[in-house]
Amino acid sequence: MSCPRIEVDLGKIRRNTHTLARRLSPHGIDITGIIKAVCGHPAIARAMLDGGAVALADARISNVRRLRQAGIICPVTLIRTPMLSQADQVVQFCEASYNTELVIIAALASAAIRKGRVHGIILMVEMGDQRDGILPENLADIAQQVMKMPGVALQGIGANFACLSGVAPTAAQMVALGTLANEIEGGCGPILKTVSGGNSANLPWAFKEQFTGRINDLRLGEAILLGVEPVSGDPIHGMHTDAFTLITEVIETSEKPAPLPIAIVDPALARFRIAPPSGASTRLILAIGRQDTDILGLSMPAGCTLLGATSDHLVIGANQGMLKVGSEVRFHMNYNALMHAMAAPDIEVRLINDRQRQTTARDPRLVRTPDAGVRSLA
Repeated sequence: MSCPRIEVDLGKIRRNTHTLARRLSPHGIDITGIIKAVCGHPAIARAMLDGGAVALADARISNVRRLRQAGIICPVTLIRTPMLSQADQVVQFCEASYNTELVIIAALASAAIRKGRVHGIILMVEMGDQRDGILPENLADIAQQVMKMPGVALQGIGANFACLSGVAPTAAQMVALGTLANEIEGGCGPILKTVSGGNSANLPWAFKEQFTGRINDLRLGEAILLGVEPVSGDPIHGMHTDAFTLITEVIETSEKPAPLPIAIVDPALARFRIAPPSGASTRLILAIGRQDTDILGLSMPAGCTLLGATSDHLVIGANQGMLKVGSEVRFHMNYNALMHAMAAPDIEVRLINDRQRQTTARDPRLVRTPDAGVRSLA
C-alpha cells in the first residue's frame, strides 16, 4: 500500500455517531454532523448520516460542493458566515447558513430570489467565545430585519463555545440562549426551527443536564471523529478514539552521534526540538513532515520518541533494531493533526468498513453514486 496514508474506519464513525444520537435523543437534541475536518469527504459524511446525524454542516463551500457532486442530498448548512463573493454558491449548495452581517444576508436574499428559492438563516449569537456572533442586545432588531427580507427565512439561532476562547459553555449560558430564542419568537412571531447550543464542547453539559431547555441541536465533529471531548481531551465513554490512523514509511535508520551544543535562535526551530539528543541512538526518518500534518498532534507509538521535524521529514528515536527502511509507522492524531493531514494532497485516504447503503423511499437523505465507497484521495 502507498504511504503516507490515512486509514479511516467508517464503522467506528457510524458507531460513534449512533452512541451520541442515542444519548442526546432523550434530551430532544439532534446531531448536525460537522465534516470540515475531513474536507467534506462523502463516505465519512455518509457514515455520520448512517449513525443518526440528521443533517451535515461545513465551513467551506468547496467541501459542500464535493458532497453534492457525490450525490448527497441531505440538508447541509454553511457554519461560517458566508463571503459576499460566494452568496450565489451558498444558496445553490446549502439549505441554510449561519450569519452575523445584514449586508451578507441581503446578498443571500437576492441570490435566493434569482434562483427561485428561500434560503434559511440561522443567526449566530456572541455568548462569550469572542469569535463570531451578534451581541445579544442587538439580536432581536436584526431578527426583525431578516423577517422582512424576501428570499430568506429566519430558521433559528446558534452560539459557539470553546473554539477561540477554549472555555466550555455553562448551564447558565444555555439557559440564556434559550431565553433569547423565546424573546425572538415573542417579537417576530415565527417558531424557530433550530436553537443550536454549540459544538462537541457542549457534550458534558448535555449529558449532565436533566432539562436542556430550548436547545435542540448540537454541531458535532471532533466528538464523532475522534471520540474525545475537545476542552479536556478526555475520551468519551463508549466511544472509539481510533477511527483515524496516519501511516507513514521509514526512509532512513541509523545511529548518529549527539551534535555539538548550538544556540537555537529561531523559536520555530526550538519548538520542534522535542527531545534533546543524548549520545548515540537509533534515529528513524519518516517520509512526512510539517507540510503534511501538525506534528505535535501525533501520538508516538510505544517505544518511540519524537525528536523533531522539518517541512517533509519526521525524526523519531526508537529502540535499536525496532524498525528498518520500508517499515510502516502508525500514528493516532488529534483534531489539528487530522485537519491538516486530510487536506494534504500527498496523503491517500483508505476507507475501511465502507458498507454499501441501500437508499429507500423512507430514507431519502442521500444517494450513492456508482463509484462511492472506493478508495479515494483526500
